[in-house]
Amino acid sequence: MTIKDTPQAWEIRATRTPFVGGKTSVRTDEVVMPDGAVVRRDYQVHPGSVAVLALDDEDRVLLIKQYRHPVRHKLWEIPAGLLDVPGENPLHAAQRELYEEAHVKAEDWRVLTDVYTTPGGCDESVRIFLARGLSEAEGQRFAVEDEEADMEHARVPVADLVGAVLAGYVHNNCLVVGVLSLVAARAGEGVEALRPAEAPWPARPFEV
Repeated sequence: MTIKDTPQAWEIRATRTPFVGGKTSVRTDEVVMPDGAVVRRDYQVHPGSVAVLALDDEDRVLLIKQYRHPVRHKLWEIPAGLLDVPGENPLHAAQRELYEEAHVKAEDWRVLTDVYTTPGGCDESVRIFLARGLSEAEGQRFAVEDEEADMEHARVPVADLVGAVLAGYVHNNCLVVGVLSLVAARAGEGVEALRPAEAPWPARPFEV
């Protein structure tokens, strides 16, 4: 048996968007259940995101620490950002985020994993890349503002991060999923068997 998610769209009798924000919105759909009942489902509409697990030659992961107001925490995370342009190539977006948040570039890119962050209440999909062959980016550093102005940086060994995940010390979704996916890939066919950087992404289609 092959374990694989399958696309499916149940009938929607009515839909409305009671809130529209700067980057996301909230939608209310009236959805027909298998027994014929019609129920209301509220969820956040999200453009999608990319994240980068950047691994240096000393087997350390590049991390940033940033304030996240909804959870009232400063979280250790991997570089990440929104897909600002509909249909944007996620690899290009990931390269941009690595440059803007860490002033770093990478020579080798692969898809580590794709995840729906909170499918019960949001349609956000994130593509997490593995980036290797790191070096300092050229040119001026990106001008940061708001929460990013208070950002901290660190490089932490993979083994230490696994311990932090299992101890409950770090909680960011992309960091947790990315680090454990890297360990799983190494224990399986190896990172060289990961999907190429521009592998299809049905959740957020794009043009190469």
